[in-house]
Amino acid sequence: MTDFRIGELRVDGADTEARNHSSEEENEDWIKPLIHQSQGAKEFAYCPYSKFRVGAALLAHDGTVFTGCNVENASYNLGLCAERTAIAKAVSGGYRSFKAIAIASDLEDQFISPCGGCRQFMREFGDHWSVYLSKPDGSYKEMTIEDLLPVSFGPEDLKKKRLFTTENGS
Repeated sequence: MTDFRIGELRVDGADTEARNHSSEEENEDWIKPLIHQSQGAKEFAYCPYSKFRVGAALLAHDGTVFTGCNVENASYNLGLCAERTAIAKAVSGGYRSFKAIAIASDLEDQFISPCGGCRQFMREFGDHWSVYLSKPDGSYKEMTIEDLLPVSFGPEDLKKKRLFTTENGS
C-alpha cells in the first residue's frame, strides 16, 4: 500500500531495493506512484519560452518524496530543470542519499531523459541509484545514474592522489 503526505510526500514500500525486484507487481507498489508524482509535478512547470513541461519526483531511502518542476527564465541559462529543483529541495531538507528519481514530460513517443547538467548533478549523490524515464501514459524505462553518465567524475575523484599540488600543499 502506498502512503502519501502533502508537501514532502512519502511512499511506503520504498525500502525494498530499487533494482532488486521479485516481480513486476512488486514494482507497482512504489514505482507507479513515484511516476504519478513526477507527472503531477510537471503541472507546476513555469516554461513560457520552451513550452516543454518537465516534472521530477525524488525518492529518499526513508520513503520521503521531493518533487520539482522546470522553472525557466528570460535569461535562458538561469532556468532550473525539474531534477535539480527536486534535489535542491531534498538537500535543503537535510537529505543526501537517494533511492530513485522519476522524470515526466509531455513527450508521447519517447521516454524523457535528463540533460547532461542534470546527469552530473544527480551523479554528485551517487551513481547506482535508479532513474525512471517515463511517458505520459505511465510507461517507464529504468536506468541508473551510471547508465546515463558512464565513466563519470564524482566527489570521490577529488580525493584521489594528484601529481600537481599548489604552493600551500593542497
